Amino acid sequence: MTTRAVSRRSALRRIGAGAGALTLLPFLSEEGLAAFVKIQAAGAAPAPKVVSPSQYATLEALVEAIIPADERSPGAKEARVADYIDLLLSEAGDDSVRETWLGGLAALDTEAGTRFGAAFVRLAPAQVETLLTDLSRNEAAAEKTPLEAFFTTTKQATIHAYYTSEIGIHKELHYKGNQLLAEFVGCQTQDGKDCPHCGQKA
Repeated sequence: MTTRAVSRRSALRRIGAGAGALTLLPFLSEEGLAAFVKIQAAGAAPAPKVVSPSQYATLEALVEAIIPADERSPGAKEARVADYIDLLLSEAGDDSVRETWLGGLAALDTEAGTRFGAAFVRLAPAQVETLLTDLSRNEAAAEKTPLEAFFTTTKQATIHAYYTSEIGIHKELHYKGNQLLAEFVGCQTQDGKDCPHCGQKA
């Protein structure tokens, strides 16, 4: 098992329910969902519609920091969450939504440079952890800086995108479709044991 600087459990602990100041379409259209399925199935190199290659790299690093890969399942990067968000931005009818997102990515790089002298994608895991933890501190507050609001909205979009993906649904949640259960067995990690049903370790 690989030791990671940030476990998924600690990363998800940072995710709050506060509403961000950014506006993002909550769901892809049917055409957008079909495009997202195709992107995941093809496993091809990214071909973003809205963000530039460097912006895509920043977005991909950010969403992976929010839901990192672990021993249970792949993270947001492999689930192609950055592609999902790019598709959402391509469907946004309001140019200001795209401009705000692109501005948020630029602000994240600026903050990383100010604090650590490097672009966000070049930060060490501990530096990413410090920066994102600090951006989460004001999450429940009504007033946030634009960068704090951007991070809150990105977390919400990442969660939605991840659990819309094939990886999130089947590898993380182990969803097997509608089945008749003679008995529902809860996760045994509640009893301090490794769970043979969901694969989670105690």
